[in-house]
Amino acid sequence: MTTAVDDDAAARMAAFIRAPYPTLARIREAGAVSVVEFGEGLPVYLVTRYHDVRAALTDPRFGQDVRRSQAIASGRGAGLTLGSEVVHMLNSDPPDHTRLRRLIQGVFTRRRVDEMRPLVERTADGLLDGLRGRGTADLITDFAFPLPIMVICELLGFPPEDMQAFRTWSTAILTQGGDLSFAQATEELNDYLRELMAARRASPKADILTDLVQARDAGELTEREVFSMVFLLLIGGHETTVNLLGTATLALLHHPDQLALLRADPASMPVAVDEFLRYESPVSMATLRFTNADVTVDDVEIPADELVLLSLGAANRDPARFTDPDRLVLDRGDPGHLAFGQGLHRCLGSFLGRLESEVALTGLLSRFTRIELAASEETLPWRNTIMLRGLESLPVSLDG
Repeated sequence: MTTAVDDDAAARMAAFIRAPYPTLARIREAGAVSVVEFGEGLPVYLVTRYHDVRAALTDPRFGQDVRRSQAIASGRGAGLTLGSEVVHMLNSDPPDHTRLRRLIQGVFTRRRVDEMRPLVERTADGLLDGLRGRGTADLITDFAFPLPIMVICELLGFPPEDMQAFRTWSTAILTQGGDLSFAQATEELNDYLRELMAARRASPKADILTDLVQARDAGELTEREVFSMVFLLLIGGHETTVNLLGTATLALLHHPDQLALLRADPASMPVAVDEFLRYESPVSMATLRFTNADVTVDDVEIPADELVLLSLGAANRDPARFTDPDRLVLDRGDPGHLAFGQGLHRCLGSFLGRLESEVALTGLLSRFTRIELAASEETLPWRNTIMLRGLESLPVSLDG
């Protein structure tokens, strides 16, 4: 049985997830740092101003080892599960982070990603062909999700026909929604990976999974680290692009003048993608951090062993850094957003995410002369998490 207080809290959270920026603006204006409730009554320090968030992203006094974060949360009596059994390069600190990132970073260099363009273009063209003549489509289900998941499956060596299972696991792991719990999803994903790893040992292929299995057998990775690395690549390798494609399309529908500019000058898409990333950061909160020393942010001291959230979404809408930040300006020409983070943990897949977004949005606008929202704005479902900013579905009408 829920109480009126529970219902009020749920309603406030739903309203925040739908439209977070007015609340983030009030928090940002109130001070450099605020204490907010995270999860089950756990207090965390929230940083929202651009220059403070940027500085914290590169400050080694803000650690990211999820095992330490879990220990701090558990020590405060919180029943929050932070996924400390899944340790990968995004939620670890040097030297583990350095070792793990070194093993995989060569796959995602600018040069290697440029070589993936034909794969991305073929995949996008095939999906867009499937939308022709349908009249209406769910742009998330039919385009934004399958494009990046098919690309990352190709790189990892995973069967693309299993992509709906990946989406189910991803939803359960990253949001408060779906049919599975976090524990169930991670267990099912690990079982799935064990079978694929055994197959790669028996029959190696030219894919990332084979490289990771061979690194495990050479003693460079533990089996749990292989699971965690694949977890990060599979889920992180598609979630950001799915979210960006959905919010970018919706933003264009809200700003017909900007849509007209982009249609008139398709070559400006790379600059436009930077503005889409700033306007609606696909990862709205950076990975949970902790202070490993006393840290002063502006005039606020955060003691050691406190949990900290850095709001990328609030930082990218900070009027002290961006002029008229709540307006989409595709020719803004300011790539200083923090959507991919900064420093050691800057998103490894940023080049691939940009390429997928540029190809997908260019293809979508060139194929369809009319794109209109096919549902009322208030019914659009958003991902049920404060960590990500993305739509669950986006019904649209399309004319070629």
